[in-house]
Amino acid sequence: MLKGKLLKALMAIPATGLSIAIFVGYQVHAQQTNSSSDKSISPEELSYRNAPLTVNVTPPPIEFPKAPPGQSQRFERAYENAPPLIPHSVEGLLPITKDHNACLGCHDPKVAKSIGATPISPTHYIDFFKLIEGKVVKLNRVDPARWNCVQCHVPQANAKPLVQNTFKPDYRNPETKKKTILYKNVMEGVY
Repeated sequence: MLKGKLLKALMAIPATGLSIAIFVGYQVHAQQTNSSSDKSISPEELSYRNAPLTVNVTPPPIEFPKAPPGQSQRFERAYENAPPLIPHSVEGLLPITKDHNACLGCHDPKVAKSIGATPISPTHYIDFFKLIEGKVVKLNRVDPARWNCVQCHVPQANAKPLVQNTFKPDYRNPETKKKTILYKNVMEGVY
């Protein structure tokens, strides 16, 4: 009988401590929340619409690049080996279908350099399903998993950021600000 009471008492100590910790933590959080309420951002401010979801509003217009291919300024990459943004208009180039990819007309490595376009990265000619097995298998065509360019490459909209971005990329190699070298280290960190 004494063992049972002692066991219950010992079990109550952590439960009591946990209850006190939760209560104190809640009080501290409540004080911090109340003291920093002038710094909080409302859900409406985080929204591109700048209005509650219950209100039907038209979002502000978004401007995409209008310059045709070959007449636009390239963007610096957002981070090392990031997919480059599309700096030109995509009007008439989309959609990409299983039978048609207008991007290849300029970005195919066989023609890209001669017309001043960014060539498709050599990583797009690797069978990524074989990488799982630890093998780098080069293809003579764009890997079907990489066929839909706009799943990674997007036009850059001229839109005001919703929140301040303090991200600063760390380029291990300065040349990666303008082009990828992922094909050189595609297995980095894999095995």
